[in-house]
Amino acid sequence: MLLLLFVGLPLGFAYVQFQKIERVEVGSVLSPGGGSGTNYLIVGSDSRQDIDASDPNSGAFLGTPVDGERADTIIVLRVGDGGASMLSIPRDLWVTNAETGEVGRINSTYANGPDALIQTVQGIGIPVHHYLEIDFTSFAGLVDAVGGITVEFPHPARDEKSGLNVPTAGTVTLDGEQALAYVRSRSYTELVDGQWRTDPTGDLGRVERQRVFLTSLLSSVGGVRNPNTLRQVASALAPGLRIDDELSFLDALRLGWNLKGLSPVSVDLPVVPRTTSGGAAVLELSEPDAAAVIGQFSG
Repeated sequence: MLLLLFVGLPLGFAYVQFQKIERVEVGSVLSPGGGSGTNYLIVGSDSRQDIDASDPNSGAFLGTPVDGERADTIIVLRVGDGGASMLSIPRDLWVTNAETGEVGRINSTYANGPDALIQTVQGIGIPVHHYLEIDFTSFAGLVDAVGGITVEFPHPARDEKSGLNVPTAGTVTLDGEQALAYVRSRSYTELVDGQWRTDPTGDLGRVERQRVFLTSLLSSVGGVRNPNTLRQVASALAPGLRIDDELSFLDALRLGWNLKGLSPVSVDLPVVPRTTSGGAAVLELSEPDAAAVIGQFSG
């Protein structure tokens, strides 16, 4: 997705930065191409492994300790058919893990590796042609490199767990730490008519905030023209980015050109809430509407 930043950089510098990106060996499970569009599975990881407590953006992570890594954000970006569209998959979606055969939330499949997550997404009917993963600390550095992202807040908002604190309504420019606190908020609370009210939509509201975040970030990165800023953006992104072992430098440049000037259309995945026999609050695909949406990403 964010490889569009390589477009506009001197080719040699862009190639060097691209070569620094870590590869994930998932080529054997990727879907074959040749259709009318290309699907990029974009995963935001909330790993705490490399987070330094002295980092200015660490506050959005270190408040709630967890073990290991999880797929905190799961998005399918489709490019082709004359445009681009973006489908957010709720992390609480109840699925069958393609690797283990066990049922659980889709974000937990990442514990078995990116190949398990890819195959699980394919299992619900969405081909995955390429895989991109970024840790959120790199997202924070990227936000700071472009001077922040702009988000419209209808009400003052906060989340004591993620660290979000927006005291005034209106158009607000968020820095890296506050942007992360916004996108990761699971207890999003707004001040409405003098009363603090927690968002009742849960994971679905969080999905919507993720889309707002990524749309604003894409717009900010795509609008960068200053070569020095582009270098800062590339330097901030490359260390925290992982891509599949089939994605070539030419593929990255092609993706960048295809996305340049485009604003991906956000598509909702129809889901319904359910409580499992074990008492877990999860989401399930709402059929037949979900099948129709998934069909838009399967051709």
